[in-house]
Amino acid sequence: MTEAEIQIPKKGKAAVVVNEGPDFHVEVQEVDVPEPADDQLLLKLNCTGLCMSDVHFMMHDWAPPPMSVFGTRCAGHEGAGVVVKVGSAVKGWKVGDRAGVKPLWDVCRNCEECWTGRENYCQKGVYTGLMVEGTYREYIVSPANYTSRIPDGVPDEVAGPIMCSASTMHRALVDSNLKAGSWVCFPGGGGGVGLQGVQLAKAMGMRPIVIDSGEQKKKLCLELGADEFIDFKEHSDVAARVKEVAGGVGAHGVLVTAYQAYKDSISYVGDRIGAKIMCIALPPADTITLGTDPNIFAFKNLTITGTLVGTMQDTAQALEYARRGQLKGIAEVRGMSRFDESVQALRRGEVAGRIVMDFNKE
Repeated sequence: MTEAEIQIPKKGKAAVVVNEGPDFHVEVQEVDVPEPADDQLLLKLNCTGLCMSDVHFMMHDWAPPPMSVFGTRCAGHEGAGVVVKVGSAVKGWKVGDRAGVKPLWDVCRNCEECWTGRENYCQKGVYTGLMVEGTYREYIVSPANYTSRIPDGVPDEVAGPIMCSASTMHRALVDSNLKAGSWVCFPGGGGGVGLQGVQLAKAMGMRPIVIDSGEQKKKLCLELGADEFIDFKEHSDVAARVKEVAGGVGAHGVLVTAYQAYKDSISYVGDRIGAKIMCIALPPADTITLGTDPNIFAFKNLTITGTLVGTMQDTAQALEYARRGQLKGIAEVRGMSRFDESVQALRRGEVAGRIVMDFNKE
């Protein structure tokens, strides 16, 4: 397929944030299709995942400036689609290649973090759906040398959420240094991010324990590899149950994917020595403090580590797990008419797994 064979319209579909702030909603509109710069690709997205970070950007309850400061109207950072136009200076990409857009739209490539494979901490990083237009739009430009390739065998509705949630969880698991056989606890593991982590942990030989609530989430978690699902509404002492399941000792690692769980996260390590708590969920600014008596850190050799999105390598590796069938789709695919309904359900915490919006489906 060549550029000449692709019909690029003047307008494309987009879910635009309206009334940015606590009472926001999204509205499907027709917006101009952008023109790629010399070093950019123009992608036609087939789908985008919905992530809680999108909600925080649109509510503006995090520390960064609001989207409107950057002129951004569309949130989203989990896009999967196809290249429809290539900038004049781009090499190695062609029209028809499958491609995805991640939470980091671009990085500087010229700092210590970028040089050492930690570009997810680049201080000049450009965040998709905040500082530039996000994946809630059908047509989006992307820097050619920071766009992820999607391999054959991974459908777009699976690849979209991998751009953020699976890549983020892969990075957290790598940074945790947990080993095969480790008990890994996922508070909030029935959501889209946690379920990707459960599958990846299982593929790496770990033993996932999910703390969440509801039959739908329980079914999903157990089907996708959780050794145990602990419903926090059914257990008066969740930490005691985690300890019981985890060999009578406690979890080797706690990967916090729901910020409401930070207050209890340290208790889940029980009597385990050398446990790791990985801070993944991002709460509203100035609402959570995580800590405990320093004696516990010393006597338990406890480590608390922050981790932030995935690198290009994490995305590629997560896509490879999916290509091999070890990372399955967890998404309910919906049409564009249900965009705001779906975002609001996510905001209320009513979504098990992930919702993916299909730009080709009304």
